[in-house]
Amino acid sequence: MNITVQNIADIVNGKIIGDPNLIINNVARIEEAKNGDLTFLYDNKYKKHLSTTKASAILIDDNTELLDNKITYIKVAKPNIAFQQIILKFFNPDFKFSTIAKSAAIDESAVINDNVGIGENVFIGKNCVINKGVTIYPNTVILDNCYIGENTLIFPNVTIREETIIGKNVIIQPGVVIGSDGFGYSKDENGVYNKIPQIGNVIIEDEVEIGANVTIDRSSLGSTIVGKGVKLDNLVQVAHNVTIGSNTVFSSQSGIAGSAKIGNNCVVAGQVGIVGHLEVGDNIIIGGQSGVTKSLNKPGVYFGTPAKELKTSLKLESHIRNLPNYAEKIKILETKIMELESKLINNKEKGNN
Repeated sequence: MNITVQNIADIVNGKIIGDPNLIINNVARIEEAKNGDLTFLYDNKYKKHLSTTKASAILIDDNTELLDNKITYIKVAKPNIAFQQIILKFFNPDFKFSTIAKSAAIDESAVINDNVGIGENVFIGKNCVINKGVTIYPNTVILDNCYIGENTLIFPNVTIREETIIGKNVIIQPGVVIGSDGFGYSKDENGVYNKIPQIGNVIIEDEVEIGANVTIDRSSLGSTIVGKGVKLDNLVQVAHNVTIGSNTVFSSQSGIAGSAKIGNNCVVAGQVGIVGHLEVGDNIIIGGQSGVTKSLNKPGVYFGTPAKELKTSLKLESHIRNLPNYAEKIKILETKIMELESKLINNKEKGNN
């Protein structure tokens, strides 16, 4: 890919300081960039690389001080956003294909629409509908009665169980399992756990991205629902009958227990655990490694186990860290009190004499 700095500036509405005809053929991080690369600077901690970078051009904001190092600069409002726009326009890899491998096993009742790509050893079960523009990479299994929306991209080794509904423009990374049985058991009078049939399904709405090795369980009844625009990082667990609202983001290794309801526009950091049958409202941020044990309804930032509003949690954390100091102060106070009591007793005894 060979593009000019002028091409880049036109797309991101940037102001060029340097050579507009300079050719760019790749993008890179500022500390790794080479001649011919475009990079960007938006965080002050990376300014130290400005004087040593080998990049040919850098996207910067108005607050960045220019260095006389023969680099061409492109001034924009938000360099990180502009950099993403350039990648999407010129350097975004195309993972789509539209051929069907001979080794794919497709039931004769399945409907395969136009421009669908199906890789080696893919299995597609009875009455499935695969809409136009879908790409399915090798070794993926799609069981009976599944619906895959237009332009969805499914990477290798994905398992999609029966009755699953997946919307348009969904991205499913390798190793994902959608629609496996929820963790439902009842304990009888003999202490034996008996399996509760999981006869619901999973609904994945449009524009969702599901990271590698995510598991989304089918509901016991009804549907497990992942709303429009949700982004799930690698290794996230979504239990049966969970509902996740639109445009909510989960970071890696977080887990949601059964029947929990998560609102719209939430951000859940890594390794967060959410107890079942509770509700998390809209516009809530939950800090990493928090444990959500009660419903959270008020928009804001929460942290800790059990999760509390951030200010409260930080105050408590400060007190916990100071417990050794508090204990030492209490010891000193106790000693002083005991000494004072002893003096009072002695004075009282002398007075009686």
